Amino acid sequence: MTTAAAGSPRTYQVRTYGCQMNVHDSERISGLLEQAGYVRAAEADEQPDVVVFNTCAVRENADNRLYGNLGHLRPVKDKHPGMQIAVGGCLAQKDRGDIVRKAPWVDVVFGTHNIGSLPVLLERARHNTAAEVEILESLDVFPSTLPTRRESTYAGWVSISVGCNNTCTFCIVPSLRGKEKDRRPGDILSEVRALVDEGVLEVTLLGQNVNSYGVEFGDRYAFGKLLRACGDIDGLERVRFTSPHPKDFTDDVIAAMAETPNVCHSLHMPLQSGSDDVLRAMRRSYRSERYLGIIEKVRAAMPDAAITTDIIVGFPGETDADFEKTLDVVREARFSSAFTFQYSKRPGTPAATMDGQLPKQVVQERYERLIATVEEITWAENRKLVGETVEVLVAVGEGRKDERTGRLSGRARDGRLVHFDAGSLAGQIRPGDIVHSTVTYAAPHHLNADGEPLSHRRTRAGDAAEAGRAPRTPGVLLGLPTIGAPATVPAPTGGCAAR
Repeated sequence: MTTAAAGSPRTYQVRTYGCQMNVHDSERISGLLEQAGYVRAAEADEQPDVVVFNTCAVRENADNRLYGNLGHLRPVKDKHPGMQIAVGGCLAQKDRGDIVRKAPWVDVVFGTHNIGSLPVLLERARHNTAAEVEILESLDVFPSTLPTRRESTYAGWVSISVGCNNTCTFCIVPSLRGKEKDRRPGDILSEVRALVDEGVLEVTLLGQNVNSYGVEFGDRYAFGKLLRACGDIDGLERVRFTSPHPKDFTDDVIAAMAETPNVCHSLHMPLQSGSDDVLRAMRRSYRSERYLGIIEKVRAAMPDAAITTDIIVGFPGETDADFEKTLDVVREARFSSAFTFQYSKRPGTPAATMDGQLPKQVVQERYERLIATVEEITWAENRKLVGETVEVLVAVGEGRKDERTGRLSGRARDGRLVHFDAGSLAGQIRPGDIVHSTVTYAAPHHLNADGEPLSHRRTRAGDAAEAGRAPRTPGVLLGLPTIGAPATVPAPTGGCAAR
């Protein structure tokens, strides 16, 4: 076992930035470190033995944020000999040795393709008292073969592919994550079953472009088949996926969503722009008519579907007329929510050198108009649900005001955030349990259900949360032991036991 001093295990923290892929990669980083003998540091611990930054290169000012945080850690490390700092993720893949040049107190830099090397690199850096930088150009092992420390007892990420074959001009991900590599369906389903055996109720299938899943083994209907196969797994109550690309969306996937009971009627499908000219400049290989046609088919098959999206404002060359077309698509699509972004240059992308870069003031004004339009629509769509009964999977950390308001929070089957009053069941409802309640109020970004819950179902995920037990899955090619039914534990006397 790796030790800090006198036989005590070394502690670690992982700090994550960016997308769901990074969140799931951080679960693998935690699993690897714990397998190597490290112990997770308490959140309040300001001087863990190892701090790992899992970085993102997509967001604006990602570089400044990383180097600012590294700068804050330098005096902490100076006062604590033996402390190590590691930087991984997309920014590490992009900047490589520049990180150690700019921040020479960093001990390890590793890329998106060699997460599994981290424990060895940490030990090598300690032994050699020198920084270790290892960036591979392609995967050494598929990430899902690595041990994973899951953050949630009730919901789990499962990667179906890594990398991307698209060439969107604003996106740096393909150059950092590589070409798409698909996992075999049997390996994916084995991991899903392993999670369900540990009590997990909800699984989200992850890929840079889930709709193109199967391209490696020549089956363009593979993703729809995978959704249907998830429907045959006993105990799996909710299946989600992110993100699909409109160009690869097939009617078969819509049918699989509609016909498979545990696949949620929620769809996150990036739009990026409603202007065909801008989509062409983005190399998005679909047009607004195609996008709206998919939504029309989804709603025909699933009238209750909640559709969310990503939109970029201010792409180079975007005119007022282009932006108005985006607003037109937003109004027609009736999104339940949208992640909106102001375009920012990402070095290494074609868009960064395009003519027609827009002034910040213009982009800001359009952004504010977009947000106002989106919120007007999402509020109207949410108000339609007042008086309706929703099934809520109780979550941790979804409601920032829960402690002050006395509510609990979770996600409805369609992905909407619901804050609900536990009523007479206060102290009995745990994260991972299922509650049915009636919506009493709607806001643009959430629903409230302030009456007495109609029902409460205790689940194995709730038992695990109450016992403080996080799921851990080994590499899926290394065997699949299961925990079995958790031991019965006393009901909490008050509050939410896992908060």
